[in-house]
Amino acid sequence: MTDFNTISEVLTDLQQGRMVVLVDERTTDEGGQEAVGEGELIMVAEHVTAESVNFMVRQAGSPPMVAAAATRLEDLELHLMVPETAGPRGAAIMVAVNARQVCGTGVSAQDRATTIRRLADPASGPQDFAQPGFVTPLRAQPGGVLRRAGHTEAAVDLARLAALQPVTAMATIFDEQGDLAATPYLLEFAQRHRLKIATIRDLIAHRHRTEKLIALEASTVMPTRFGEFKVYAYRSLVDDNPYIALALGTVDDGSDTLVRMHSACLTGDVLGSLLCDCGQQLEQSFQVIAAAGRGVIVYIQHHEGRGIGIIHKLRAYELQRQGYDTVDANLALGLPSDSRDYGIGAQVLYDLGLRRVLFLTNNPTKRVGLEAYGITVVEQVPIVAPPNIHNIRYLRTKRDRMGHTLHLDSCEHDGGKCNHAQ
Repeated sequence: MTDFNTISEVLTDLQQGRMVVLVDERTTDEGGQEAVGEGELIMVAEHVTAESVNFMVRQAGSPPMVAAAATRLEDLELHLMVPETAGPRGAAIMVAVNARQVCGTGVSAQDRATTIRRLADPASGPQDFAQPGFVTPLRAQPGGVLRRAGHTEAAVDLARLAALQPVTAMATIFDEQGDLAATPYLLEFAQRHRLKIATIRDLIAHRHRTEKLIALEASTVMPTRFGEFKVYAYRSLVDDNPYIALALGTVDDGSDTLVRMHSACLTGDVLGSLLCDCGQQLEQSFQVIAAAGRGVIVYIQHHEGRGIGIIHKLRAYELQRQGYDTVDANLALGLPSDSRDYGIGAQVLYDLGLRRVLFLTNNPTKRVGLEAYGITVVEQVPIVAPPNIHNIRYLRTKRDRMGHTLHLDSCEHDGGKCNHAQ
């Protein structure tokens, strides 16, 4: 069975009007076999024909959607299907459209191809589309896979790197049972149809080698009660958000280095809230790094409330008082349960010279993707913060619904009262 192709090989085929297969970054299951969550057939929109649409529907098993740069969709005055609401995995799903020049209802392969090409045509404007229709655009986040490692962003990145319009057609590949195809099936699919195949992880690595999306704006020395840290202020070139890195000791010598990627929590970090464990985690991270004599804390200010901001976070607190858990409270407000990304933070670590990290976190999903930025996660180091009667339900939700590795056995044994907790 063939292995994955290089990004350069994929770009060559896209430039020549061919389809490629793009899959989630490589992961390994318990048996040591590679497995991925999803594979997509990708084709730059300006080359799409009725034949290619028909191929996607029949061979991939789903009709194509269109991934496009946010600026392109803004030019066409296309909007989210549900305002201010993200779709599954944070996807930005727009109102479906038809090109006004289609011959039929818009559902045929010919009509879909016409609509897709018009979405990519720089001469098209808002007047060239009717809503609703049968072609659904997806909006890519600025910064692409360095901001969000999704197929939408990856497809648009590939179009840009191929020097073509930042609009692509993509169709999810199903296996014979109608399930999302895993790696072995996707590799065989690509071989059978003589298509190039690449991973989002390799695309991230390619962009990491060729681009830099952060700028160092300031640095200084800051004495703290945990020791004297060198503080670096970075600015994201994607969205202008600041990233503050506090480094203790020598961190650029290639050795394994303790790292905490900390999402800002005004209520927990500063105001002493007992409703979460964020302040305790930050405090313990400083203590562990100080004891080791070396390490880095990246403080991400705009991650407040898992990305929803302080005002929405306080609204979510009130819903939790009414019985909602931390996940359902966000959803009840029409907000994602977690909209954070760590791609730019990973670039900060790389720019500081870190290559091998001991990751201070209870959240296994934080480590996903770091290796695509040239950083090896040697070990996930848990942060054990004693629960209290105010945050035990919050911690259980993080464990049971968000996959955090938390051990709350002592509280389970006393009925969750945590009377012993401070």
